[in-house]
Amino acid sequence: MNFTDTFIRRPVFATVLSLLLLLAGVQAYFSLNVRQYPRSDIAVINIKTRYTGASPDLVRGFVTTPLERAIASTDGIDYIESQSAQSLSIITAHLKLNFDTNAALTQAQAKIAQIKNELPPEAESPSIELTTSDSQFALMYISFYSDEIESNQITDYITRAVQPRLTAINGVQKALLRCGSGSNQTAWQRLKSALQTCQTRSPLTTISQL
Repeated sequence: MNFTDTFIRRPVFATVLSLLLLLAGVQAYFSLNVRQYPRSDIAVINIKTRYTGASPDLVRGFVTTPLERAIASTDGIDYIESQSAQSLSIITAHLKLNFDTNAALTQAQAKIAQIKNELPPEAESPSIELTTSDSQFALMYISFYSDEIESNQITDYITRAVQPRLTAINGVQKALLRCGSGSNQTAWQRLKSALQTCQTRSPLTTISQL
């Protein structure tokens, strides 16, 4: 006698057993625990300061070290990395996991403002930028083109009229003008590079949201 013969001879038993299995499956489906992905906010604060004409040692002594000491007292800082190059100081402050990025950025800006007068007069104001793990891509990409005016005229219009308005929108951290150049430069050098490289390229504006 096979196992299936029992269900053939007793169809009521087979039906009841099938319904029980179905009800057990439905109950298990609705009572199944759902585990969400854990929150993982990883962010860094980048501080770049240009000191034109200064050697790496001078940048380290007069710019990088004072800024490091000020930023080190900011809440939420896990560890700090720094690099002093010719005419440029780069400090990267890594935040603790899931720490409030807005609070850390505000404190870092306040700490840097307190010692800004201690930096050399020839040094430019420190540029502070917050980078999060989800900011590898911009929130929005806007392309501009025209059949009536040249690309350099489009770039000039975007720089003077469009970019300031996009930056002023609530929730927008920055709006960058890109023309295929991925180099890290100051705002003025980036503008000059954009005006030069956009002669034959269609300008592209990227928007990132904080």
